[in-house]
Amino acid sequence: MMFTKIDNLETAFRHVKTFTMVVVAASALVSVFALYQSYTTVHRLQDKIYVLANGKAIEAYASDRRDNIAVEARDHVRNFHHYFFTLDPDDKVIRENVAKALYLADNSAKRVYDDLKEGGYYSGIISGNISQGITMDSIVVRVENYPYYFRCYAKQQIVRPTSILKRNLITEGNLRNVSRSDNNPHGFLIERWRTLDNKDIGTENRY
Repeated sequence: MMFTKIDNLETAFRHVKTFTMVVVAASALVSVFALYQSYTTVHRLQDKIYVLANGKAIEAYASDRRDNIAVEARDHVRNFHHYFFTLDPDDKVIRENVAKALYLADNSAKRVYDDLKEGGYYSGIISGNISQGITMDSIVVRVENYPYYFRCYAKQQIVRPTSILKRNLITEGNLRNVSRSDNNPHGFLIERWRTLDNKDIGTENRY
């Protein structure tokens, strides 16, 4: 009788032990699954961004920067040339635009600015009531090798009180990765920037 009770206790203990192991294993599996689902959800949400347009939040998806290097690089080059070459006969406008451009490039652009300033180019724009604009034709970026090489093809338009002068503009340089910021949203820095061609291509009278 006593041995029967002992056998029953051992059997019950084995059942409890087996049940406990099953519960622990199931809990571990549930925990691992929950962690995996949480990670997947967070990763998926990080790929979503919302853009506010006309008072409405529009869902968009973020992508790896490698997918957009060429697009961002061209826009960086476009912004630099726009700010550097868009000038009006106003000292404040000139300083603000050039400052925005110089955040996007290294000393190679600063040297060009200093040379133009010392040569009286900007003071001539102000005293002559001249406005200068630029139109991009194309921007070629080679992303196969780093730093990335670019070449920019554009047209300058210099508006004087009595005439409009048009100039061809071809520049080239390299792009280096830097940290993104409010002043440099694409996270590139133009290096070794130089002008290959800046010839007059035509003049038309305004009056």
